[in-house]
Amino acid sequence: METEWSLRPAREADIPALENLIALSARGLRANYYSAAQIECALGSVFGVDRQLIRDGTYFVVESDSRLIGCGGWSKRKTLFGSDHQTGRDDAGLDPAREPARIRAFFVHPDWARRGIGHAILDACEKAIREAGFSSIELAATLPGEPFYAAFKYSALERYDVPLTNGLSLPVVRMRKYLAPK
Repeated sequence: METEWSLRPAREADIPALENLIALSARGLRANYYSAAQIECALGSVFGVDRQLIRDGTYFVVESDSRLIGCGGWSKRKTLFGSDHQTGRDDAGLDPAREPARIRAFFVHPDWARRGIGHAILDACEKAIREAGFSSIELAATLPGEPFYAAFKYSALERYDVPLTNGLSLPVVRMRKYLAPK
């Protein structure tokens, strides 16, 4: 019998488990798209915990038997991606009347991939984004994330490389979705 899971807002106490989950997900689900060196350089900066999302109450975790198996959230702030340690962060608020909300930092444990966890988190985010008055959503998808978001009507706008240490970079895709009016 398959274990059940539940979604809830993330808490500060979840941070150590989130750090572990993010590393497992990055190494396990992105290895076919990025080199080991790219993944290791991205951990802690591009792939990592953003405490501002937790403080804002816009970051979710999925757990099964008290173990975190997925996470992701949305933001009403200008920063498009990255952890607390990402350079160039801008925590200024977005104007829902003219700027898109952000989908941020989705990670699923490799053992739980393709079981609807990402979809459940995305549904919770989109519902909250609509309730906050936004009419569009933007994100920076990793290469393995692009088909996932495209399946939910996100369109690619731009492909670019995020600079990493040691002269490496991480290809990502900026994507957007327009929400139907309420």
